[in-house]
Amino acid sequence: MNQADSDIMRGVISKNFELVDSINEADIVIINSCGVVDFTERKILKRAKSLKIEGKKVIMAGCLPRIATKNCIKVSDALVSPDNIHLIDIAVRSVIRGEKPIMINKNSIDKSELSCVKKRLKKNVIAIVSIAEGCTGKCSFCATRFARGRLRSFKLENIVEEVKKCIQIGFKEIQITSQDTGAYGLDKGKYMLPDLLEAISRIEGNFRVRVGMMNPKHAMEMLSDLINSFENEKIYKFIHLPVQSGDERVLRDMNRDHGVEEFVEVVREFRRNFDDVMVSTDIIVGYPTESEESFWKTYELIKEAEPDIVNITRFSKRVFTPAFKLKEIHGWIVKERSRKLTELARNIGLKRNSRFLGKKLRVLITKNGKDDTKLARADSYRPVVIRKGNLGNFTDVKIVDYKFNYLLGAN
Repeated sequence: MNQADSDIMRGVISKNFELVDSINEADIVIINSCGVVDFTERKILKRAKSLKIEGKKVIMAGCLPRIATKNCIKVSDALVSPDNIHLIDIAVRSVIRGEKPIMINKNSIDKSELSCVKKRLKKNVIAIVSIAEGCTGKCSFCATRFARGRLRSFKLENIVEEVKKCIQIGFKEIQITSQDTGAYGLDKGKYMLPDLLEAISRIEGNFRVRVGMMNPKHAMEMLSDLINSFENEKIYKFIHLPVQSGDERVLRDMNRDHGVEEFVEVVREFRRNFDDVMVSTDIIVGYPTESEESFWKTYELIKEAEPDIVNITRFSKRVFTPAFKLKEIHGWIVKERSRKLTELARNIGLKRNSRFLGKKLRVLITKNGKDDTKLARADSYRPVVIRKGNLGNFTDVKIVDYKFNYLLGAN
C-alpha cells in the first residue's frame, strides 16, 4: 500500500522537480513511513535524523506523521499524511522556501482518481493498485487506523481502468491492495471484492492478480461469491487471512471481529475448491493477555491448519491504543514462543512444498532474483526460483528441489 502511495508521490513530484536515484544527489529526501511496530518507528526516525545531519531536507510522509507527530516534527522539515500525498509538491515547494508545512488534516481523497499521475519504477512486471484506504476494525493493538482512518473504498470503474492501462503497458502481475481488501465496498453498503475481481478478470490479456490481506470475518461472510470470483485463471489462488491468535479469549481482548473457526472454515473451503491454494496468515506473539495455554492454542491451530506462510510479529505496544496500557509479557518468554512458532512454520513449509518435487508447473516470471536467478509464480502464487527466462513470460518448469519458503524449478 505504501509502495502504491510512493508511485503517486513520484508522479506528482516529477511534474515540476527532478527525481534522482541517489540520496547523495538529492536536496530533499522523502521518507514514506510505516508505523505498525515501535522498532520500525525508531529505525525510521533514526534514519531521518542522520539525513538531517548530512544536510538534507527531510519530508516525512506515510503513517508516522499522524501516529508520532511530535517525534516526526523533531527530525523532519515537513509532514504529509497518507491522505494528503497528492499535495506532496506543495510540501516540497514550502520546504524550499524554508517553511515547515504540517499537512496532516483529514482528507477524503479517492486515490483511484490519481492513477493517471502514478510513476512506477518498472523494475519488474508487477504493478500495485490500491482499492481502498482505511478499515472497519478497531483492533486494540493497531495504530495504523489512526493514520489511515475509516474505510473509504475507491471507485470500481477507476480501479478496473487502472488495471487495464497497467496490462496495456506491459505489467503482468497486478497486486490489489488495501488495509483489508475483504472490506472493499462495505462503506457503500455491500461487499464488492467479488464484483471487482470479476470485472478485472474480464480485461483482455494474459496476466495474474494477487489479492491482498483480508479479514477472516469478511472472507467468511462472502465466501461463496469470493470463491466463485477466484475461479478465473487470472486470479492467483492465494489468500492472506490474518488470524493473529488461536485463542478466542485473546481475539476478544485484541478486539478482533472474527473467531478461530471463521479462519479455519475459509481455509477449508478454498482448499476444497482448488487443487493448490497458498495460505498466508499473521500471528501476534506475546499479546499482554496471552497465557501459556493461549500460546499453545495458537501453536495447535497453525499445526492443524498448515498455512504456507506464517508472518510472526512479537507484540509491540503503540501509543494511544488500548493495548498500550496493558502489562507486557517478559521479553524472553515472547522470544521463546516466537522461536517455537517459527520452527513449526518452517517445518510446515517444508512439508507442503515437498508435494511438488518432480511435478511440472506453469509459472509467470515476475522479477529478477539473486545470483542471476528469476523469481516466478505458480498459479497459487507459490514462489519458484528458476535460472532462465524473460520477465513477463509464462513458462513450464519441473520442480527439482524445494525449501520451506520456495520451490526450485528447471526449464
